Amino acid sequence: MFQKGAGGVSLARLKTGLLQLNPTIGAFAANREKLLAAYANAVARGAEFTVAPELFLCGYPPRDLLLREDFVEANLAALAETAKQIGSVPLCVGFVEKNSERPGRALKNSAAVLQHGQVVWTTTKSLLPTYDVFDEDRYFEPAKKIEPFVFNGTKLGLTICEDIWNDEDFWPERLYRRDPVRELMAQGAEVILNLSASPWHDGKERTRLEMLRRVARDEKIPLAQVNAVGANDELIFDGHSVALDAHGEVIALGRGFAEEVLVVDLNLKSQISNLKFENLFPPREELLFSALSLGIRDYVRKCGFKSVILGLSGGIDSALIAVIAADALGAENVLGVAMPARYSSSGSLTDAEKLVRNLGIRYEVLPIEPAFNAVEAQLQKVFAGTRPNEAEENIQSRLRGVTLMALSNKFGGLVLTTGNKSEMAVGYCTLYGDMNGALAPIADVLKTDVYKISKWVNRAREIIPNDSLTKPPSAELRPGQQDQDSLPPYEILDAVLDLYVVKNLGKAEIVSRGFDAAVVNDVVNKVTFSEYKRRQAAPGLKVSPRAFGMGRRIPVAQKFRPAA
Repeated sequence: MFQKGAGGVSLARLKTGLLQLNPTIGAFAANREKLLAAYANAVARGAEFTVAPELFLCGYPPRDLLLREDFVEANLAALAETAKQIGSVPLCVGFVEKNSERPGRALKNSAAVLQHGQVVWTTTKSLLPTYDVFDEDRYFEPAKKIEPFVFNGTKLGLTICEDIWNDEDFWPERLYRRDPVRELMAQGAEVILNLSASPWHDGKERTRLEMLRRVARDEKIPLAQVNAVGANDELIFDGHSVALDAHGEVIALGRGFAEEVLVVDLNLKSQISNLKFENLFPPREELLFSALSLGIRDYVRKCGFKSVILGLSGGIDSALIAVIAADALGAENVLGVAMPARYSSSGSLTDAEKLVRNLGIRYEVLPIEPAFNAVEAQLQKVFAGTRPNEAEENIQSRLRGVTLMALSNKFGGLVLTTGNKSEMAVGYCTLYGDMNGALAPIADVLKTDVYKISKWVNRAREIIPNDSLTKPPSAELRPGQQDQDSLPPYEILDAVLDLYVVKNLGKAEIVSRGFDAAVVNDVVNKVTFSEYKRRQAAPGLKVSPRAFGMGRRIPVAQKFRPAA
């Protein structure tokens, strides 16, 4: 956490506690206990006003749990119970409020100010996002008007997440007609506080901070945002809560991917910080690693499990996931399984064994060759007269999937799949084989980034074997097989995928950037034809601006083919 003291003379101050916490969806008692402990911590450190994240009491995003009356009632009961524990120092926390006005949606995404044992004020989110992973307009009614909350003679502009993301000077195209910050400023707001559950993706921390700095500087107002941290299913929340002065300079910045209680003086006139923007965040590879580690940890623990199982092929993908899983859960809670068959190279075992020694994880070698022989014998008659192809190759992958799932059923560890985004995009993966599992940690990480993160892992010493980093990637399902037999070089494939999947460009636009038309056409066709596989894939942790999964909604049965 970076923090700097006052640089100017203040006419008014607000010592604010930013409770950067990790909720679990539907864990009302646990969320409440965590909230009260953080509140007590902030009060003990002199906070005069405390703020917790958006929808913290129920966890974000609750999705269709919001359609359950008992869920909404449990959230309201948690709010009432929390209020009883709050004294003279107010706590502002996000919750689900019932909407009494009709016509309109039944619920509101709201924030309550609690003080002296009761709810003393509420406000409602004005801007309800429906892009990417968001679907808030499905459940919530937006605020028709908002106004500041007056505390100790100071007008506080309380906003909820998206309400602060519509600054006309920052975004070239605005999504909403309203600007809640400007509405609050017109009513004399002297400080802006934002309750947020802002999911992370690569680079989001910088974009968010740049946007908040612009708002604070343009409106000439101190601003603080408390952002949720943790992971819920595919979404990862990075924290990085922040306090800014009226010049848009950073007063305090919370840690990334970890819980923290910040207590910071907000100078209501001006305060200058010497913190340099470019030094505020770690390297990109470290951020990606931290996000993926948090994603695995929370998915496993919030689902009620303690350990994970994954296949170790000696390749770079499974090696990186093993490292991240050991970081997330502890080496003792990771079981790596080598499952060699006739086409496995000697290096697949030696590299897996070296990785296991470096990490200290548990390890088993369970050859699938006997089972492969048995299945071949079973199919010999019906396959007679046909040439060997992917049918025989995929039997091996599926036997490995059966093996891992048997271990999961017997010993209770969740299976992690090891496919990356490049493979998932073009269908270079086997349904009911290497796609078997409960979570796909790197399903949103391109192969080129797998190498970059792995090299960062090895920055001080060799953890991932160097041979895993340097040998040509291979599924080892036929003699001499290499990924590049079926795919363009990953540097080209990943560049095309970024333009087509993430940036949503058409074939012609991609070709105009210097890519071979035949390659582009082949990649786009593979992406299109593999949609049915991805629909059956395990949830993947979202770390890019556009991931396969909940934020990308493409029909499986469709005939649209992008024009060349």
